[in-house]
Amino acid sequence: MEEPIEDKGIIFLLADDHSIIRQGIEIVISDIVPNAKVYHTTSLKQIVEMVRSKEVEIAIIDAYFPDGNSLHILSEMRSANPEIKILIFSGLEEHLHALKYINGGANGFLSKLSEEEEVKQAISDIVHKGKYISSISQNLLTQSVSNPILINPLKGLTNRELQIAEMYAEGYGNLEIANHLDIKQNTVSTIKKNIFNKLKIENIVELIDLIKTHHKM
Repeated sequence: MEEPIEDKGIIFLLADDHSIIRQGIEIVISDIVPNAKVYHTTSLKQIVEMVRSKEVEIAIIDAYFPDGNSLHILSEMRSANPEIKILIFSGLEEHLHALKYINGGANGFLSKLSEEEEVKQAISDIVHKGKYISSISQNLLTQSVSNPILINPLKGLTNRELQIAEMYAEGYGNLEIANHLDIKQNTVSTIKKNIFNKLKIENIVELIDLIKTHHKM
């Protein structure tokens, strides 16, 4: 890890609904940028507003908040400040989720299961290099060149599976889907099971999130 840099007035935003996480990260930041200005928020809806009003340069944010998924505001954050550096600091499994955040506009993904030294290295890299790509994320990025499903898991669905997945996301139930597509209800149930298995999800909420995130990719 590099030595502390001279204070250049770097403005940080820490966004996480757990205060102990934010406090821990602020301690690490103070070691790397001793006189940094650090703002806190616990709410997804406040992030873009604070990036704009506080002229945030580096944002370290969780992936999920009680009021939504931070993936959906990355583009808004960049519109508010095109030069902002964004590090996702999440309890989500990196090998399953890092790519969608990096491709969505984040400059790095760090697991909350990381050791202290890795946390320090990630924040140091964001400060000094403008990005943090772990060995796991680098491997995923390399694999994604030949396997686009890693970036957009919906590409692994058949046309029929995608059609039904979209209908579930729109709020249709098994019977409504069966009637609309003129197929048997147990066929719909079987396809639903296949969709969940392929996407590695367990419920409709996760499916809706995937559809919203990846459908236009």
